[in-house]
Amino acid sequence: MKAAPAALRWLRMRDSGARERVKRVLGLGPPGRDLVIDPACLPDPEQHAGPAVPPSGRDDRTDQPVLIVMPVYGAFDLLTEALDRVERHSDRPWHLLLVEDASPDPRIRPFLRARVAAWGPSRATLIENETNLGFIGAVNRGLALARERDPQAPVVLLNTDALVPEGWLSRLVAPLADPTAATVTPMSNDAELMSVPTICRPMALQPGEADAVDALARRLPAQSDLPEAPTGVGFCMAIAPRFLAQAGGFDPVFGRGYGEEVDWCQRVAAMGGRHLCQTGLFVEHRGGASFGAAEKTALLRRNGQIVSARHPAFDGEVQRFIGEDPLVTERLALGLAWAAARAGDRPVPVFLAHALGGGAGHDLSRRVAAAVQSLGAAVVLRVGTAARWRIELHVPGGSTAAGTDEAATALRLLSVLPRRRVVYACGVGDPDPIEIPALLLALAEGEGQRLEVLFHDYFPVSPAYTLLGADGVWRGVPMPGRERDGHSTMRPDGRLVDLAAWQREWGRLIAAADAIVVFSGSSREIVTQVWPEAAGRIRLHPHAPLVDLPRLPPPSPMARPVIGVLGNIGEHKGAGVLAALSRQLARDGARGIGLVVLGDLDPAFRLRRPARVHGGYVQTEIPDLVRRYGITHWLIPSVWPETFSFTTHEALATGLPVIAFDLGAQGEAVRRAQARGEAACVLPLPATPEEAAAAILGALRPAGG
Repeated sequence: MKAAPAALRWLRMRDSGARERVKRVLGLGPPGRDLVIDPACLPDPEQHAGPAVPPSGRDDRTDQPVLIVMPVYGAFDLLTEALDRVERHSDRPWHLLLVEDASPDPRIRPFLRARVAAWGPSRATLIENETNLGFIGAVNRGLALARERDPQAPVVLLNTDALVPEGWLSRLVAPLADPTAATVTPMSNDAELMSVPTICRPMALQPGEADAVDALARRLPAQSDLPEAPTGVGFCMAIAPRFLAQAGGFDPVFGRGYGEEVDWCQRVAAMGGRHLCQTGLFVEHRGGASFGAAEKTALLRRNGQIVSARHPAFDGEVQRFIGEDPLVTERLALGLAWAAARAGDRPVPVFLAHALGGGAGHDLSRRVAAAVQSLGAAVVLRVGTAARWRIELHVPGGSTAAGTDEAATALRLLSVLPRRRVVYACGVGDPDPIEIPALLLALAEGEGQRLEVLFHDYFPVSPAYTLLGADGVWRGVPMPGRERDGHSTMRPDGRLVDLAAWQREWGRLIAAADAIVVFSGSSREIVTQVWPEAAGRIRLHPHAPLVDLPRLPPPSPMARPVIGVLGNIGEHKGAGVLAALSRQLARDGARGIGLVVLGDLDPAFRLRRPARVHGGYVQTEIPDLVRRYGITHWLIPSVWPETFSFTTHEALATGLPVIAFDLGAQGEAVRRAQARGEAACVLPLPATPEEAAAAILGALRPAGG
């Protein structure tokens, strides 16, 4: 009953948003919820990176030196760059406590002695361990000296593989002015919960990328209360002196490392300390290679067991943080800044796409993968999800996504990308799709932007994206003044959009497009009929097959005919035809003709026995399924002019006879096969499913012969 109002709206007005609401109520839509983009956390698009200003907290003790503890072991080249950046980029007084942990590299100790001598005793202190104490031992020596030197001074634990940007120090320590703040960790390319662009996934950076990302971090709005995490990350972590005095150093039980800062932060949290995420600062973490993979795995397992035993709630806290991701807005914004830096002068693709899967979904996946391979990133602006606009940043190894119901918020976030290649893939499922052209035109506005339109279906031509009327019948390309019922829609506020207004608004997008891509000659004819002025910009690019299927042996003339149907079949894909065909086969059992759907069937339609529905499959299983069911012929029952038909090409690839109706890309492909002398047959599209079923049975034997 909950779905009834939306179902009636879909049936009467072809409102695609209502259709998707019906699917969600019935549990057929995209699962789960979207994380929410907070517009208050987005940068001002008019603001440019300027002087580094602490975005949270007020620290009036800016004349008090910050004590920076840096354990040193190997990595000479990184060490020199790390020290240079500390000296060049620190924007308030500091004193560096270097703990040289008996590095095997003979260059390191003399280098540090010379560097400290040049700085003088007011700027740096060098501790030289006679033997290697390991990371925890070295850090604890530095922390102890920091407490001795000035027990009231803020402390920063900084690894030699942490490369700080301009103005980093004031931004990192300012939040410690909050008496409950125990630690502050910046965003980074490798900082677990604070990682960008994907949570808990490291990302190696190329030269200049970290500073480009931090330039955006400096533009993020000041927050009175920074997000809190279950733990800080010790590669670059500010520590409040009060909590350092209470908790002391790291526990040596963790041996050479991993888990020690988690244990320390959990102990401090029990004392009332909070661990803050400084979203207004991005610090590059080159990532150490101190341990081999096997040793690291063993250490993580051993030390993880210690943490779990001591702090049993910690794992749940981490999972809640990942699930709720309070940093998702900033993670996306900083991730987009990284994507822009990685792409350089090339535009980053932004695909507007639906959440329905199918052929358009397969094509989108391939395009996203290609963009990630060549550029490092791709963006999807997805409709038909829990939020109206879901922004997904896809990068090697993962993605980050969050949604908003406000187009202005989506535009503001995506404006982080200075160069965009805006690609319309499909907007079916959006609750108010007449607004999509304006959004895409705004995204593509400005110098250096590019706009492309892909015709995976005919949504720009009509709200009925299959071009079928309200009765599910194809009557040709709908044109204003000559359309039948089913080619208008109603907006959420109740205003009617007729076909003329629809094509006029989508025509603005077509007129502005740098390229219009179709996947079949049939689609080119339909688009040109609606917008003849766009003919010169239309490009025909048929899809490559999803898999390469082998040629199958022809069926024996004595074999029992079995009709196979590929794919998930809804009404426009010919579910009514299959239902009528199954009824005729059930009534005329003497024919002995079988029918099997390799895929799923719209539950509104039922097949009479012995016809059957196999259910889901993957394309590589097709040859085995042909043998399993004894399939001798393929039927493409689709009753709309498909823009491209993967299933038709898969059926033809097997070499078995194929029957299809003479319309759309499916009819075009079968006609072409027929002209090559292959066993293929195109039929005129009958007026009713019953007539279609009779035509299929009448053509079955000639198609095999």
